[in-house]
Amino acid sequence: MTADRAAFASAVRAGRTVWTAGVYDALSAKLAEEAGFKAVMTSGFAVSASLLGLPDVELYTMTENLGVVRNVANAVHVPVVADTDTGYGNAINVMRTVREFEQAGASAVIFEDQEVPKRCPAVAATLSILPVNESAAKIRAAVHARRDPNLVIVARTDAIDVEDAIARARAYVAAGADLIQPISRCFTNLSDLQRLRQACGVPLSLQLLGWLEKELTPAQIESVAGLAVYPLVGLMTATHSLRQNFKALHQQHSTQQLPAAVTSMNDFKQFIGFAEVEQLQTQFLVGEFPVKTA
Repeated sequence: MTADRAAFASAVRAGRTVWTAGVYDALSAKLAEEAGFKAVMTSGFAVSASLLGLPDVELYTMTENLGVVRNVANAVHVPVVADTDTGYGNAINVMRTVREFEQAGASAVIFEDQEVPKRCPAVAATLSILPVNESAAKIRAAVHARRDPNLVIVARTDAIDVEDAIARARAYVAAGADLIQPISRCFTNLSDLQRLRQACGVPLSLQLLGWLEKELTPAQIESVAGLAVYPLVGLMTATHSLRQNFKALHQQHSTQQLPAAVTSMNDFKQFIGFAEVEQLQTQFLVGEFPVKTA
């Protein structure tokens, strides 16, 4: 874990877009890093699915999410953005959440303004949002709690009315938020995103789902975003490939005609670090020293 928080914070705060892969465990994070991504994000949607096999409705606990983030941060050398949901309670809970995730190695934390427990805006018909003053107080608490000023605080608003979202964004920036994250259900075109970016005065954090990933060009995204995340490509790719291969394996009882290609054992052993461990074993596992007797 050697991620440079200061360099990451400087880039995203200045709007020099950091393209980021959404991950859900240490292995997916290592694969994203190998691919060249300069940061990874632990998606709550993906963590809930992979850790519990359950939907993203804040069913996992803060400590369960923290364990995933810590494992990811220990596995990669790039900054880790942590989806910390609602902060798991009120402003005092948020303060502990910030300190725990900062200590675990996160370079950024994302807090949303829904009531606890949250609902997934990609699925839920209705969303319950906290009053803006209460949400802003939670952001102030997050800023107060961080020990490293380079820990990036991302304030997400799940407001679905553009004017309400802009007003909330301004309040969260005044409370100290470094980036503002809207949801795609609210902002449905580039011009509204540009309005939000100009009104709040800080770069946006964009989760590239729906129309955002289908209609916007990389240049358009970079014009408004400090952080651009593909949160679910990894999870959906793994799900598709495993579903295909497990079904074929069950039907055929053979690996000879699997529909999705698999990594060779030698390639995986090299990727996961067996050679490095063997070198350390040679260096340090020297056996027991003889016991000296009088």
